[in-house]
Amino acid sequence: MVGLIAFLAFPVLAQDGTGPVPENAEARNYGGGWDCTLGYRVDGEECVALDIPENAYATGRSYGSGWSCKRGYEEVGGAVCEAISMPENAFLQSSGFDWQCDRGYRQDRETCVPIDLPENAYLTDDPSGSGWACERGFTALTDACVPIAVPENGYLTNAGYGAEWACERGFFEFDGRCDPVALPANAFLDQDAYGPGWRCERGFAAVDNACVAMDLPVNAHLDRSGNRWRCDRSFQLSDGACVLGQ
Repeated sequence: MVGLIAFLAFPVLAQDGTGPVPENAEARNYGGGWDCTLGYRVDGEECVALDIPENAYATGRSYGSGWSCKRGYEEVGGAVCEAISMPENAFLQSSGFDWQCDRGYRQDRETCVPIDLPENAYLTDDPSGSGWACERGFTALTDACVPIAVPENGYLTNAGYGAEWACERGFFEFDGRCDPVALPANAFLDQDAYGPGWRCERGFAAVDNACVAMDLPVNAHLDRSGNRWRCDRSFQLSDGACVLGQ
């Protein structure tokens, strides 16, 4: 209903005409009829000139004002195009509708202020935020870049967030240091962050801090992990044995 009311209140003007070609119109190359030339709009059987303000151009659209502001200008009050006001040390964005601070400056409301680059930092192209990031091996703390304390047998992760360092293979993190993994017999190193740093060889199961040989019952086999077993097809587990299903 709202759409119907809007349609009745604001009828859409015709895009072309029929009959004799009026002034400021061009005959179509196909299909008959005519269209108004750029800068004019259909009004009944005539083409009337658009009131295009300074620093604007005709869009050729039959809806709206029929004009748009040139690059570097913005529409004000639906009647004029005024130059976009830019502060010092800024440039017009490629869209032509807004501005951005030069490299080495950041936006502070309607101005561009110099970026105070701390030691061991470099400029970024991100227009938001501080405008700088810390060099490798340093982390941001307030307005400074402080060294990352990497323990012995650790290395920098270069991660943008999360842990700044990790332990080398064969070591695990404990209380801010990297302790060696105590590898039991019949085990191999495994960097799974949620495990002890090792896994048992195939055919062995982890019991406390050791790898114990698995005793498979008759009609059983190791599963994909190699550290557990399951009954063969058509057999089911019963009191630790694999019996033929009923």
